[in-house]
Amino acid sequence: MKHFYSHLIETSTLSLALGDMELSQVERLELLSLAHENLHHAVLDTVLSELSENDKKLFLQHLAVDNHDKIWELLKSKVENIEEKIKKAAESLKEELHKDILEARHKKN
Repeated sequence: MKHFYSHLIETSTLSLALGDMELSQVERLELLSLAHENLHHAVLDTVLSELSENDKKLFLQHLAVDNHDKIWELLKSKVENIEEKIKKAAESLKEELHKDILEARHKKN
């Protein structure tokens, strides 16, 4: 699924890290799906924490109908450096997920 922030966040490193683990295809896809959900929640949390109550409602309305242009129009007019804030939140979570993957790999060996 393409999210309004998909062009900002690269997730192939997570796919590759999970690919190096001894997992079934189903397990790998499930874990990747969970990683994407966590990233989605981290981005939404970052965005919502920057908006006023009225702007949150507007953002959620645009999100509900998947109107990426309106979402970016709103975010760029209301939040300074929103793209950088989204990238930073995503990178932070990805680092955490990579640590978890490494830890799980070491426990198996």
